[in-house]
Amino acid sequence: MPEWFANLPPVVQALIRVLIFVLPVLLLVPGAIWYERRLLSWAQDRIGPNRVGNITFSRRGKYIPSFLKGKKFHLFGLIQPIADGIKLFMKEDITPTAVDRPIYFIAPALALFPAFTLGATIPWGPFTWLTPVADVNIGILWIIAVSSLGVYGVVLSGYASNNKYSLLGGLRASAQLISYELGMGMALACIVMATGSLRPTDIVAAQQEPLWGVVPALANWNIFTPYGFIAAIIFFICMVAETNRAPFDLPEAENELVAGYHTEYSSMKFAVFFMGEYAAMMVYGGILATVFFGGYHLLPVRWDWIIQQYPASNFIAGFFRDVDYWLSPLTFIFKGVLVLTAYIWLRATMPRLRYDQLMALGWKTLLPLATTNLIVVALWIVAARVYGPPVGILSAVVAFAILYGLWRGLDKAFSPPKAFLAPRSITLVDVPKPTPAPAPESEVAPSA
Repeated sequence: MPEWFANLPPVVQALIRVLIFVLPVLLLVPGAIWYERRLLSWAQDRIGPNRVGNITFSRRGKYIPSFLKGKKFHLFGLIQPIADGIKLFMKEDITPTAVDRPIYFIAPALALFPAFTLGATIPWGPFTWLTPVADVNIGILWIIAVSSLGVYGVVLSGYASNNKYSLLGGLRASAQLISYELGMGMALACIVMATGSLRPTDIVAAQQEPLWGVVPALANWNIFTPYGFIAAIIFFICMVAETNRAPFDLPEAENELVAGYHTEYSSMKFAVFFMGEYAAMMVYGGILATVFFGGYHLLPVRWDWIIQQYPASNFIAGFFRDVDYWLSPLTFIFKGVLVLTAYIWLRATMPRLRYDQLMALGWKTLLPLATTNLIVVALWIVAARVYGPPVGILSAVVAFAILYGLWRGLDKAFSPPKAFLAPRSITLVDVPKPTPAPAPESEVAPSA
């Protein structure tokens, strides 16, 4: 830790850490909005925002240098999110008369609060004196607890709006929470059990061990392990539902609920909901990168081991090691942008799930799969420590096969009979239209 930073009061140190984390997230939100609109326009074969921000210099301006006259500079619509933000803040703020005013005004702040609180324990670089904001020993538990608070802003906004569509959106959000939070917790518990620590910095450090314990040149990122791969898929699905993004955007289904929980919100309050959603997407991308993709490390390569074993490669390996160290914040942001791209990709390709489909996915697929993964990891750890790594791997394979067979048997036992699933055909009969009866003679107009 630099001496000047260590001499600062603890409150000032904490404030600096908070600002260094919060300000980049706030600055990245307009860029994320522009990126989504451009990527969706490309996916849908249309033109996205490409006008706002273009600069054209006059050909006859008196005070314009000659080399700039008539020149055009295209910013590809980068200023569009800023213009939209100014428009939202300048619009008339309409508040319905029948709302529960205290809760109505507090709900947007509650929706924005968890997005920034979640990142308090995420390390975005190897600079331990600067990141994370709080390196607590219950980091993963903190993430699970705070992520469940995000639904309060949605539920309370739907309740306080005194609108049936908004209320239905809030109820849907609470049902989603119960469905996917259990699967998310089980997925993270697998990594915690394998790592032996709840601290995110320890999870990042554990991913720099030799790959599978036998490949010393490569890092053991959790995504490269069988249990980590399954847990990463489950966690990614759950975090998409956590942020109410397509195909899990049931709380704001515009074809069913007008705009869902924020139907009665306008102007600045709606902008706060909007900003909280994109900030949560970026923060969850950082959590996914921290737990499964090596954190702030660019490549799964152990440069220090290569330098020790092969001194001749000191120049090249040392260069990449220094790049990995000093550019770690940019690497962390890059991984977050990749996760944001996956969010947008899902929105552009997958239709919205029905309410019953979401519940079935959470309870019948994600939770049993995550629980099975947790049991397999526990058996593997116990067997590996008692009998050695080979027996541990064999026991994990056998346990997974037994649990998979048990799951298939239960699924078949509780499946509806095939009689209910028999195909049915409908025959359309062309019924001729009845011919209208002729009008009575008394109603016929006399001829001229």
